[in-house]
Amino acid sequence: MTDWDRRYREGEHVRDEPHPLITGFAPKITPGSALDVACGTGRHAIWLARRGWQVTAVDSSRTAIDILGQRASEKGLVVNTVLADLERHEFVIEPESYELIVVCNYLQRDLFPSIRAGTRIAGIVVAIIAMVDSDPNIRPMNPAYLLNPGELRAQFEGWDLIHDVEGKPSGDPSRRATAEVIARRRRPA
Repeated sequence: MTDWDRRYREGEHVRDEPHPLITGFAPKITPGSALDVACGTGRHAIWLARRGWQVTAVDSSRTAIDILGQRASEKGLVVNTVLADLERHEFVIEPESYELIVVCNYLQRDLFPSIRAGTRIAGIVVAIIAMVDSDPNIRPMNPAYLLNPGELRAQFEGWDLIHDVEGKPSGDPSRRATAEVIARRRRPA
């Protein structure tokens, strides 16, 4: 059992609400195929599936995938759940496969090229990822899992940035700074 399996079994993140950036933006686009990267117990996958998206949700935690499958079934929703370790590249994001890719609270730098390639032309990536934060009141985190200023934006150079914000979430000084991007893949010139 992994640390994440244990945390999910103990109820951590099981009742988390979808991120407001996703719930605020996704209704503005026509539902299609969506990928929820490192989906956890499926707060975004279930929310999207309820709104007509065909969702593939990937996570390395069997417990999270089981919880997501049960929650989706109880709601009469279909979510394609995939148990795969993204760091070991057990899941391949096929080129131009998704109208929407969601990455929330997960950083794997070598996955960005696949995320960009896996987004269809005019498709959207919504990413919300923790940043380096010098605030002494914020609990320490492994810097390998934290973005530097400007790093997320740079991953989508050449894309249309619909939303690009860095800083404390909703001005809450007690929370770690995040980088948020909504990027649309441009049509070739």
